[in-house]
Amino acid sequence: MSSPQPTTAAQEADRSAIEDIVHAFFAAFTSGPDSTARLDALRRLFVPGAVIVKTCGGEPTLYDVDGFIAPRQALLSGGTLTDFREWALPGRTEVFGDIAQHFCAYAKSGTQHGAAFTGRGMKTIQFVRTGAGWRISAAAWDDERDARTVADGGTSPS
Repeated sequence: MSSPQPTTAAQEADRSAIEDIVHAFFAAFTSGPDSTARLDALRRLFVPGAVIVKTCGGEPTLYDVDGFIAPRQALLSGGTLTDFREWALPGRTEVFGDIAQHFCAYAKSGTQHGAAFTGRGMKTIQFVRTGAGWRISAAAWDDERDARTVADGGTSPS
């Protein structure tokens, strides 16, 4: 087995840029002041034609960027969902040339219609390098349910 190769400054810069996008992605899903501005800024993190997929136990639901953001913007600013936030848990980022992926667990909490809730799941986000820097080309997620839970350390048993 070979030992890991040292990373270059360029590789570290790529990872840092991708991690910044992942942080901005999750931070966009926070209720309260500036939720509209955060979600508007989220649009700039995607390439045109990006695809977002929700699985969560049913037939996958596919969204384009605006179709994904619009209902979340209404929910986060509509007043029925309060104290909501979503955040990344430990994950891993892999980069090869001009493509990358980030796979991580995530958690969420909030109050909807007066009832507090929490949840967790797994997200995968794919990236491509563009002339403007790294951008999201696709994202997909699945939430915990039944016997499918996020294990400690951010991975999910099959």
